[in-house]
Amino acid sequence: QVQLVESGGGLVQAGGSLRLSCAASGRTFGNYAMCWFRQAPGKEREFVAGISWRGRNTYYGDSVKGRFTISRNNAKSTVYLQMNSLRTEDTARYYCAAPHAAYGLGRWPGTEYDYWGQGTQVTVSS
Repeated sequence: QVQLVESGGGLVQAGGSLRLSCAASGRTFGNYAMCWFRQAPGKEREFVAGISWRGRNTYYGDSVKGRFTISRNNAKSTVYLQMNSLRTEDTARYYCAAPHAAYGLGRWPGTEYDYWGQGTQVTVSS
């Protein structure tokens, strides 16, 4: 059974940084693309970043390009989201997600994400 557990959220001032982690278990992590989504109260879920199974391809939502970086450590079965220059509009619950299908690129749209973590809250104060 695939499990995804996020950590690293918290309260930070605008302009600051946070690094989120998502630890995966239940299958061979290195065979699967991974991604991050976020959802703020009253808003639709938003794609943040995705990374291919080998880590060679990364994709970002327009609102975070140039500020956020997704990476992975297959030996640790963990995907990261480094968030710099945080803004108040980045406040949301951040979710790690993974597809059922192997060897994907981690794009959105274009990938169906079947497994989700419980999320970690990021709050950016002004």
